[in-house]
Amino acid sequence: MIDFTNALEEFNNYKGSEKKKTLIYNNKKYLVKFPDPVREKNKNISYINNAFSEYIGSNVFKIVGFETQNTVLGKYEYKGKEKIVCACEDFTDNENVLYEFENLALSTNPDKKIETELNDIMEVIEENKMIDTENTKQKFWDMFVIDSLIGNTDRHNGNWGFLLNKTTGEIKFSPIYDCGSCLNPMLEDKDIENISKIELKNLAINCYSCIKENGKKINYMSFIKQKKNTECNNAIKRMFVNINMDEIKKFIDNIECMSKVRKEFYKKIIEQRYDIIKNI
Repeated sequence: MIDFTNALEEFNNYKGSEKKKTLIYNNKKYLVKFPDPVREKNKNISYINNAFSEYIGSNVFKIVGFETQNTVLGKYEYKGKEKIVCACEDFTDNENVLYEFENLALSTNPDKKIETELNDIMEVIEENKMIDTENTKQKFWDMFVIDSLIGNTDRHNGNWGFLLNKTTGEIKFSPIYDCGSCLNPMLEDKDIENISKIELKNLAINCYSCIKENGKKINYMSFIKQKKNTECNNAIKRMFVNINMDEIKKFIDNIECMSKVRKEFYKKIIEQRYDIIKNI
């Protein structure tokens, strides 16, 4: 694993709630995410396993063919304690600028506050004349399907967007980034050890997107099972030919610094969701 402890640090200008640093390593800029301290009361864990979630979630997207932010698991020593971190390579530069969807939403309809209601998101995509509507819809639903596979509970309007090339004026769907809320980061190894097959299935099924329909968060598996959204149905057909569970499992097995019980949990819960969607 890369040791980022002595990497050059810059002022951090990245948004989000996680503990993070901006570090330069081998002339590349990284947003380095630290295990996030638990803020909720009555939680038995001392920190959230968001570094593992970020790394695996991003790489699942990469395995199925998405352009994805490069992520690296590493370590960082702070006050004598070694922490596992996930370093996310910055894909922007002086020429390529990221515009998050929430900024597009603000400029598209000045009379309406756009949050994560599905109809509002689709309305923005359809109304905005700067983006390719059909391509954006396809990418959005492809992303939704893979988020359902990894159980991403926080794909809000601030963690997906568009990359603008200032020289050519080209606007394209940005690489996938910010997957730290997938794969149940609040579970410790000792919790995972005690999960029964029924509980594992319940965790796989009872997973909600932060995208809403009629004011309620969408349950991924229920929404997909209902087959009522044609664009989502088409995305499943597109994406499932690219999902190689053997490759995903092999990737997880090869991760350093992770317990066997955690690896098995990640593989099983992804496969549970894969089987559910595949058999619809």
